[in-house]
Amino acid sequence: MSDHHSGYMAPEYAMQGIFSVKSDVYSFGVLVLEIVSGRKNNSFHQVEGPLNLVEYAWELWRNDCAVELMDPTLNTSCIIDQLQRCIHIGLLCVEIQAVDRPNIEDVISMLKNETSSLAMPKNPAFITRNTVLEEVEESTFSNLSLNQITISDVDGR
Repeated sequence: MSDHHSGYMAPEYAMQGIFSVKSDVYSFGVLVLEIVSGRKNNSFHQVEGPLNLVEYAWELWRNDCAVELMDPTLNTSCIIDQLQRCIHIGLLCVEIQAVDRPNIEDVISMLKNETSSLAMPKNPAFITRNTVLEEVEESTFSNLSLNQITISDVDGR
């Protein structure tokens, strides 16, 4: 899997190979967040801070600062309520559990009907540094066995 496209893959597909119509909803949610922010999902390379756009958007949302996600070039041509609604819908589309994501018909309805209420996002799918470290540790040590055998690999000069 190329790193270029992995940011759009739903976690159930990327990790388990399970694909459904909700996988496309996840990809659509990432795309919405990219459009609103003017940034690519994989454009985050800080040592500290979010690993990707979804994590960044979620941090801003939780801190009631979602407007800070907005691409500065939209500043004069954007209605803030519509922007926040798009971010809200984007976060609903990237829920970690596919069953919690709306179906695409509901997404279209949410985008068309600005007065309908939206569910609160629960837990967007993103990989944190701790998750990555735990998975590396598990995969590194889970296949090891302890015994009294020593293997040496000697190379000549």
